[in-house]
Amino acid sequence: MRRATIRTEHDDPELVASAIAPDNTAEMATDVDGDVVVTRIERETTGGLHSTVDDYVVNLDVATTVAQHARTQIDADEASSDTHEPDQ
Repeated sequence: MRRATIRTEHDDPELVASAIAPDNTAEMATDVDGDVVVTRIERETTGGLHSTVDDYVVNLDVATTVAQHARTQIDADEASSDTHEPDQ
């Protein structure tokens, strides 16, 4: 059995983990440890492990980008609502 553990630090690790978990195969497990997303991958062959890690890294990049854009939008919405005066 071949194994890899990938640990990546994120501002919103729960969101990133939630975004990538649906793409996990049966040989993968994703958890959050503080501000770190930890994914463990097990495959029978080196080639299979390599392929799965490559796919995971692409999915992680997309999830990270989406999480950053979501956080930017949430922050902008909160800033906008803070400066908006209530109707009287």
